[in-house]
Amino acid sequence: MTEKLTPEKLASDRTMILAFVRRFYEISRADAELGPLFEAAIKDWDAHVEIVANFWATALLGLKLYEGTAYSPHVGLPIEEHHFGRWLTALDRAGKDTLPPELAERAMARARHMAMSFKAGLLPFKRADGSWGRTP
Repeated sequence: MTEKLTPEKLASDRTMILAFVRRFYEISRADAELGPLFEAAIKDWDAHVEIVANFWATALLGLKLYEGTAYSPHVGLPIEEHHFGRWLTALDRAGKDTLPPELAERAMARARHMAMSFKAGLLPFKRADGSWGRTP
């Protein structure tokens, strides 16, 4: 039986997802590689956190608060292959710190899939050194 989504449950779920997203950015902004990338790209942190929380509430809880694709906003960013591992590490830590274990595992499964998909789209060329990049 599915739990009924009451206003109280929605508020509780939303609070949990917001804590997850805020913790992720706390970790990421302190990271030597991710921090500068995020700081350069995000001008309105409150609005950004809301958008990302809506994405994760939709992805993890099916709340239908996010429409569109998460890929498009990342196309113009200077993301390199090494950023993905750091992003996954930050997300994993944030999930373990703020989400119930089952939900943290679902978040990581979704994040690993996103990382694989984003890499394929953003870094389509294999370089001579074996790394992947935007140009051959």
